[in-house]
Amino acid sequence: MGLESRIDSLKSRHHELESAIEAENAKPYPNDIEIHALKKEKLKIKDELESLTG
Repeated sequence: MGLESRIDSLKSRHHELESAIEAENAKPYPNDIEIHALKKEKLKIKDELESLTG
């Protein structure tokens, strides 16, 4: 997998996680544990993106 495709894949996954977090927060009783796990994964992806592009 090339660098550009890896970056595109990470950006796509980051966006998917953002959508999942928003969807969970929109529920009447959001699952805080699920939200925390999604945010943690999103942060790991952001860190990897920064290391690849920075």
